[in-house]
Amino acid sequence: MSRRGRVTVGVLVGVFILFTLLGWGIDAYTDYLWFDEVQKTTVFSGVLTTRLVLFLVVGAAMTLIVAGNLYLAYRLRPLLRPHSAEQATLERYRMILAPRLGTWIAVTGIVIGFFAGLSAQSRWSDWMLFQNGSSFGETDPQFGVDIAFYIFEYPLWRYVLGLGFTAVVLSVIGSLAVHYIFGGVRLQGVGDRMTTAARAHLTSLVAVFVLLKAVAYVLDRRALLLEQHVSPGLYGAGYTDVNALLPAKEILAYISVVVAIAIIVFSNAVMRNLVWPGVSLALLAISAVAIGGIYPLAVQNFQVKPSLYDKEAEYITRSIQATRTAFGLENTAVSEYPTGDGRPPAELADDTSAQNVRVIDPQLVSQAFTVSQQSRGFYDFGEKLDVDRYTIGGKTQDYVVGAREIDDEKLTAQQSNWLNRHTVYTHGYGLVAAPANQKCDTGLPLFASGLLGSEGGEENVNKCITPTQELEAKQPRIYYGEKSTEYAIVGQADGGNNVEFDRPRGQSTTSGEEYYTYSGKGGVEIGSFFRRMIFAIKNTESNFVLSGAVNDNSKLMYIRQPRERVEKVAPFLTIDGDPYPAVVDGRIVWILDGYTTAKTYPYAQKINLATETEDRLTGTGSFALARDDVNYMRNSVKATVDAYDGTVTLYEFDDKDPILKAWNKAFGGDLIVPKAQIPQALADHFRYPADLFKVQRNLLTKFHVEDSRTFFSGEDFWQVPNAPDAPQSGFQPPFYLNVKLPEQTESRFQLTAGVTPLKRENMAALVSGSYVNGEPRLEILQLRDNTIAPGPVQVHQLMVNKENIANQLTLLNRGGQASVLYGNLISLPLGNDILYVEPVYVKSSQANAAPLLQKVLMSYGDGGSYVVLEDNLTKGLEALAALGKSGAPPTTTPTTPTTPTTPGASPSPSTSVSPSTPPPTAVPADMAAAAAAVDKAIEDLKAAKRSGDLAKEGQALIDLDNAIKQFQNLQKATPAGTTTSPTPTPSG
Repeated sequence: MSRRGRVTVGVLVGVFILFTLLGWGIDAYTDYLWFDEVQKTTVFSGVLTTRLVLFLVVGAAMTLIVAGNLYLAYRLRPLLRPHSAEQATLERYRMILAPRLGTWIAVTGIVIGFFAGLSAQSRWSDWMLFQNGSSFGETDPQFGVDIAFYIFEYPLWRYVLGLGFTAVVLSVIGSLAVHYIFGGVRLQGVGDRMTTAARAHLTSLVAVFVLLKAVAYVLDRRALLLEQHVSPGLYGAGYTDVNALLPAKEILAYISVVVAIAIIVFSNAVMRNLVWPGVSLALLAISAVAIGGIYPLAVQNFQVKPSLYDKEAEYITRSIQATRTAFGLENTAVSEYPTGDGRPPAELADDTSAQNVRVIDPQLVSQAFTVSQQSRGFYDFGEKLDVDRYTIGGKTQDYVVGAREIDDEKLTAQQSNWLNRHTVYTHGYGLVAAPANQKCDTGLPLFASGLLGSEGGEENVNKCITPTQELEAKQPRIYYGEKSTEYAIVGQADGGNNVEFDRPRGQSTTSGEEYYTYSGKGGVEIGSFFRRMIFAIKNTESNFVLSGAVNDNSKLMYIRQPRERVEKVAPFLTIDGDPYPAVVDGRIVWILDGYTTAKTYPYAQKINLATETEDRLTGTGSFALARDDVNYMRNSVKATVDAYDGTVTLYEFDDKDPILKAWNKAFGGDLIVPKAQIPQALADHFRYPADLFKVQRNLLTKFHVEDSRTFFSGEDFWQVPNAPDAPQSGFQPPFYLNVKLPEQTESRFQLTAGVTPLKRENMAALVSGSYVNGEPRLEILQLRDNTIAPGPVQVHQLMVNKENIANQLTLLNRGGQASVLYGNLISLPLGNDILYVEPVYVKSSQANAAPLLQKVLMSYGDGGSYVVLEDNLTKGLEALAALGKSGAPPTTTPTTPTTPTTPGASPSPSTSVSPSTPPPTAVPADMAAAAAAVDKAIEDLKAAKRSGDLAKEGQALIDLDNAIKQFQNLQKATPAGTTTSPTPTPSG
């Protein structure tokens, strides 16, 4: 390359490095300013310092090891090389390398060290936990080692071992190349192929590699407790591992040490050749295959498989107990719920829990909030609202809540210029709430807060607005929210006018607008020219330095979404996918749940967070979790983000979690606010986190079984049901209720979900998660094995296919001008059976029409006998109670059942018989037998449907059809006036 070419390349490389460093520098500086705004600079400095130290230390160590071995190989080169064609060929390479050998070695070492440092700096979390970890107070069941070793130490030791292998392998390859180029190793010619110095150098490196392998065998013994080995499909060391692999790993570790010594001794002190070292390595390889592979395989096939349960029983128990402990399932309370005859109790309409059932669906009602409460086209409440509870007038009840935010995507073309997007439309306004168990006559929610202007007043009750704001926020402005995806510039020049759009003066879009200037502590000051220039470069936006909207009082708000802010302040946490807003002491705050997780809890089942937390609503108003594999999870932190000033606060919620204690210590000890300092007004809005509940519910489908034999057989496993109205759309999400379940002493705000037997659709149990005295509590209400209650999918099918119900639902379609949508199907144990409540919404075919709650579909018991469709919850409960008082549901004369419109739905006899018909004077024996056969066929059909066996159900339908035909034929053959036929009572 010419001199000019070298200069050009040098300049281009220099410019590239300059801009790269400039970009890194600007990112680091703006990150520091952000952390300084939220007063969490210890996180910024702690992570940055740790990453820099790891990068430099590991990079320098790798550079020294590799470069040192390359230089040593050069120093050990032979001074006299034999003449040969091979050496003549290598001479030109020596002429290129020799004059600048130090430079070549240094560059090679630095490049390798650079990439090693990049790898190491990403392990900052492992190093921080290693430094600050403390005892778990629990030991693993195999070695008796504290769990802290596996969580805090094992990951780092494994990584360091990997670095050691990498360094030795690169050193061997590099040294061999240098020895070959400079004559220490030859492939041709007479005499030894390797000089004494080269042999000593290379065999020493190989011996170090073998010694590292010995260390790997020791760590492999601990790793057996973290891998999937126990049958059936459980994690941890099983019988074969404990009785074959563990001894094998120990033996191989000793053999590795002996082989390493043999390589050094025989290569340099005794034989001084490579024959015996090669034999030693071959014996190590054979031993690894025989002792570590063939022997355990033989034990597994000839000892374990013939009596699998007997061998694995102890280890199944270990895995069950470890999984329950690692995921907080060990204190799950299990109680039995005996279902009765399915008759609604007379006091059902007065039951407090029944009256508190939520009929407002947070997903379907979002559009109604947007249409009724937005006032401007750019306001939005998101795809799914949230459920919280408030105490008003001494009564605590559920509210569906949503934050009114500005959606930048809904701004018009005229509104979307830079000035409007970033300096005018900066914030939303108000938290809108509606009672979860009430609705207006129009089908809209009854709005209780977050009103704009003067919508309240007695005259507006019919407009679905309460006379007064029940949940008033003293500071209703929302500068930090889920829709805040872009940066905002706030603060006006001295004496300037307010330019931030605040809110309309009234509900009408023609009554004017109010403007506002931000006065909170949120945002980074950008009044100086230097900072404006920095942010202009970072955002590639010249208006930071050119626009008059940016002045000496300006502040820049960025990273404004609550979930992103908490993730940045606490990068060691996994944040729940469903943040929710609440009014606390007059301010709107976002509440988020933070989880500490680990991947190395011995014997615990490993799960994928993304898979286990996915259901029908994932990605619709909630965030999907990352695809991380974990086997330990704790809801250790409750975090809040102030919607006005962006303040991030991390509250300790699990004060026993060693991982959280380690992280708090790593960042100075005051990053997490102690649990005792949580304000009671805030604690009143804590709710059981949805993603943790989904993980625990899914695990409980198997790990509610604590008996190893039952677990091994899998006979009592459960599954999560699909969405009732659309089974193909995914799993049914859990739902929040403020109710009192059986075995509970008072009403609680709790997350509940039903589960069904594996590969069946009838109900098996109801799982609930709640807080009792500030502590999490999981409960299982398990149905008796000898009772069969329909599951969510079955109940929905039974209700919508009830003849009188199906007719009413058809009318709601209005001849195709509207569509029927079904809300959350709530399953609530009450009295001696289960109450099912499913809101029915109607959505017009017109564009942007909001679904309106028109009816409430309810049933009690088996879902087929007692079904009502009423205008609201109160009327539905009264109707069910009335059916219960009557003693039995209305009876009908059986006819040939029609084909149900929904697969699995029950037949609907249609011919009515007046209950006032006089009793028969005489009933022939054959008529009575035929009637009894009809009754029996109906009972068989009910039993088949409850069991979920489609084959039995089909046969039961055939038997019922034959029995009805036989009864009708006998009825026709009976002389008129002789008798009145008995009326079977179909209830399938």
